[in-house]
Amino acid sequence: MPQNILKTEAALTLNAAARALDAPARLAALRKTLSGRIVFTTSFGLEDQAITHMIAAAGLDIAFATLDTGRLFPETYALWQETEARYAIRIAAFAPAAPSVETLIRAQGINGFYKTVEARKACCGVRKVVPLARALEGAAGWITGLRADQSEHRGALDFVSHDAARGLIKLNPIFDWTRERALAFTQAENVPVSPLHAAGFHSIGCAPCTRALLPGEPERAGRWWWEDEAQKECGLHVGADGGLTRANPAPSQAASPSQAPSPRATP
Repeated sequence: MPQNILKTEAALTLNAAARALDAPARLAALRKTLSGRIVFTTSFGLEDQAITHMIAAAGLDIAFATLDTGRLFPETYALWQETEARYAIRIAAFAPAAPSVETLIRAQGINGFYKTVEARKACCGVRKVVPLARALEGAAGWITGLRADQSEHRGALDFVSHDAARGLIKLNPIFDWTRERALAFTQAENVPVSPLHAAGFHSIGCAPCTRALLPGEPERAGRWWWEDEAQKECGLHVGADGGLTRANPAPSQAASPSQAPSPRATP
């Protein structure tokens, strides 16, 4: 039987089982099912810190990786160091290739991503998508901190899916959690989290592309805030057709950010 069919069937089986399991058990089930390397990619957000704690507490053989875009907040680098020390782990860094960054900046300027959606996606491609491919190279499984209620688009995903483009099985172990549940978990388990969360930053990415939320805004409104809501994915969870990768398929021009709130402004 072709490998893609086998992986789709395995993903469907894991996805059905995941509904009856808690998050740590979902992680353990993935590790038990897959014989190859499993990678957890963390951006040190609230959800990712909760998952890091679960993996470390259970002693699961899962590799930690992060995408060091070169434009992260200083607080993110500090939390990276604190997390490694707390859990006695090493989180592998995958950075963009220097020649690619140099070419990008020559073409669009240091902050050219504000000008158009295409320019921003080009920056995300160089700084995030290409490094992610290296982080996941040869992996059998990929773990992320996606939650269904983060956005309408992400609600169309599921716990487990077969990522055919990357040839692996993808697990979102806290897919059914709310932000409040993730926060309560980190507080109860004394998990280190970014101080930016207390300043109104719910979804934290690169510093130039992230601002604090304004009152009443949805969770991811602070990411690429100058763009239309429908365009707000960096490409990490997007399929070849440009849409978010769905859960197991069957066997514009942006406005100028000049009038937008300051990225460091608090609500």
